[in-house]
Amino acid sequence: MVMTEMISANGLIRDGRKTRELLVSCSEEEPLGIQLFGDDPQILAQAAAMLVADGALLDINMGCPVKKVIRSGAGSALLKDPLHVASVVAAVRRAWPGPLSIKIRSGWDQDSINYLQIGRIAEAEGADAVTLHPRTRSQGFGGQADWRQIAKLKAALNIPVFGSGDIFQAEDGVRMLQQTGCDAVMIGRGGYGNPWLIRDLLLLLEGRETVPPVPPEILRVAVGHLNLHREQYGDYKTLLEMRKHVSWYVRGLQGASRFRAGLRQIDSIEQLLQQMEYFFSETVH
Repeated sequence: MVMTEMISANGLIRDGRKTRELLVSCSEEEPLGIQLFGDDPQILAQAAAMLVADGALLDINMGCPVKKVIRSGAGSALLKDPLHVASVVAAVRRAWPGPLSIKIRSGWDQDSINYLQIGRIAEAEGADAVTLHPRTRSQGFGGQADWRQIAKLKAALNIPVFGSGDIFQAEDGVRMLQQTGCDAVMIGRGGYGNPWLIRDLLLLLEGRETVPPVPPEILRVAVGHLNLHREQYGDYKTLLEMRKHVSWYVRGLQGASRFRAGLRQIDSIEQLLQQMEYFFSETVH
């Protein structure tokens, strides 16, 4: 299942057209999961009702650690008030007729780890699944995700539990499934520059071998990614964002550090494409 970027409930209600750009999808991405964030139960419910025709699943983000999000009381800030979490899930449950999930972290910090309590609340209020990234908000993406917590949450709930955190190789996803008993895994940062991760994980689960992509294939996919981005967002935004993505696509290849350093000087899509072609041709030879 493909998940959208985080959709602001407040943004959807106040400036629907601009926020709806984040919902643009295609038939190949169905069934589509929509990730919604906010802090006000009624606004979240109102936004959920506006999204009924747009996706197959709705996920309330209660795990985002980004300062801009938590300053508004959304994302992982919700974990500080379990009663408020109950109000949020209950309100959205009444407004959203399809599958409803929440994504959480272990807790706000090491002194307030409450993922089991939050998971039980979500189940009691009608959520159909919970995704756990087993780090606290204060950890950010540092340290190591404690997959043992995923196993504990799975044992505590009767609804599906999805695991997230530190899946960078296909083997990581298989280990998470085996070690935790979770019902599915969610790919996050590990997919940056490596869309083959999902394919390889599926192959391993089928007992088949994986073959790493060769440079010409990486170039083909990266250029296709750039063209799709350009088609939707135009040149300016594509240049800003694809410089980051191209940096991830070249990770681990010879000369990648020098290439990444040069990306900062690129100021046009054409120049970026030219440099990508040159880098990958040099890599092949």
